[in-house]
Amino acid sequence: MIWRRRPKRRAGVPVWVTALAAVAVLFFALPVIGLLWRAPWSHAWAYLTEDSALTALRLSMVCSLWATLLSIIFGVPLAWLLARVQFVGRSAVRALCMMSMVLPPVVGGVALFFALGRRGIVGQYLDRWFDLRLPFTTAGVVIAQTFVAMPFLVVTVEAALRQLDTSFEDAARTLGASRWYTFRRVTLPAIGPALAAGSALAWARALGEFGATITFAGNFPGTTQTMPLAVYLALETNPEQAIVLALVMIAISFAVLVALRDRWFIRAGSESTRVQR
Repeated sequence: MIWRRRPKRRAGVPVWVTALAAVAVLFFALPVIGLLWRAPWSHAWAYLTEDSALTALRLSMVCSLWATLLSIIFGVPLAWLLARVQFVGRSAVRALCMMSMVLPPVVGGVALFFALGRRGIVGQYLDRWFDLRLPFTTAGVVIAQTFVAMPFLVVTVEAALRQLDTSFEDAARTLGASRWYTFRRVTLPAIGPALAAGSALAWARALGEFGATITFAGNFPGTTQTMPLAVYLALETNPEQAIVLALVMIAISFAVLVALRDRWFIRAGSESTRVQR
């Protein structure tokens, strides 16, 4: 008689873990459920198609995309520097660049105002030499959003660069490839999923930025009033419209993040696993 060894059963998830996780999920879901419950569905389309709402939505999309682009242009070299170059004070530089992730947004707006305002340490020269004023302008919205959004891209890309196997880059350099060619044809494709994930996080953060924007750029309809600011203003005058606009922002962010989670975040994780192997 042949005895066959029974396969080991996988240990089930402890009940307390499931319970705590369910509470956490409910904690995140309840605010959305509350909005859905109180939403004025019969008047939602009318509130959404008002000129002020459409203008705020268009301004939010344009400014957040510009902020994401600036985050990529400046954030990728910064992430590469922090991941690949040893220099004195690197930890301090990293902390400085990540500081806006933990600062209250209003504090970030105040700091930007005293740095780039008309009497700021840099803004006074921009005004005097180039007649350029950033506060209370659409460009100021982009600056404020970039300030709070770029760290999310830098953190993601730096982690990918640290995990990346450099043997392929070394092989390309050995074969005569320049640094720029190696970065463009070897490094950048390898960290592509992480770059896309970081860009998505930066965009989502820029789209929802409120405190730094209202402090540094103000709340002027058609110029600096983004969707979060429009929601805040509508909450005082027309709560039903505020609910509709809030649901639109939630729907946009949720749809994009879910789509990118399946396409990019999982690929980034599998790429990191493959590199480590």
